[in-house]
Amino acid sequence: MFCPSAVEQGPVRGEDPGARLLAGLCVDSMETRRYYTPEEVAAHNSAGDLWVSVFHRVLNLTDLVREHRGELTVPLIEAAGQDISHWFDEKTGNVKTRIDPGKGIRLPYTPQGRFLHVAPAEPTANWSTKIANPWWQDENLVIGKLTQKTRKVQIVNVISQQTDLLTVCSEETISEIRDRYMEYNRHASSYTWKKLAQGTFVLLDMEKTLAENGVVDESEEFEELGIEDDFYYPILHVYFNDDLTVA
Repeated sequence: MFCPSAVEQGPVRGEDPGARLLAGLCVDSMETRRYYTPEEVAAHNSAGDLWVSVFHRVLNLTDLVREHRGELTVPLIEAAGQDISHWFDEKTGNVKTRIDPGKGIRLPYTPQGRFLHVAPAEPTANWSTKIANPWWQDENLVIGKLTQKTRKVQIVNVISQQTDLLTVCSEETISEIRDRYMEYNRHASSYTWKKLAQGTFVLLDMEKTLAENGVVDESEEFEELGIEDDFYYPILHVYFNDDLTVA
């Protein structure tokens, strides 16, 4: 599976293009982060690899669907990789309900089809009322949060002049951005990270976000001015140290 965190890459002079391609592949599709982009969630879009997002929480439902394979997991499989917040009431966190016009009682509202852990409309012997923790309230299934906003940032290797354009989460620290960059440069931990400010290279605080480091997000201003998104991306400069990490 190709990692969506990298939007654009170019070859390094003298480097095997095949090696560069392999570096862009996810080593572990189940790697967890604090925050995910919508594209990362969307990449997990099958019954055997199933993520969804609900109110900015990212849930891994792969094992749940495998354990309960059947008619009630079909809506989950069909929604794999998507945001399904509209299935639930934001105030209660439970499945949306409505008054059934025929019965005059409140029932779960599931236009996409009844799904796992949702009570049936009619009494049935096959339904257990002992489900204390439905899957959408199971914190063990939550693997992180969906970012409130993505940002694109260019990472320039000062020595090789290799430039990678990454999509990152605005809440991520430089250290977490470095973790993403390691998918394309396995020695990323051996680099010093800086930004160019008023003609001077300034060391970045690895435990702060881009915004906290003064790398402002100008995308909204660009939008107001009618400027294309790709007109300008912030640039982070990485300098190789001598303490080569073991690959």
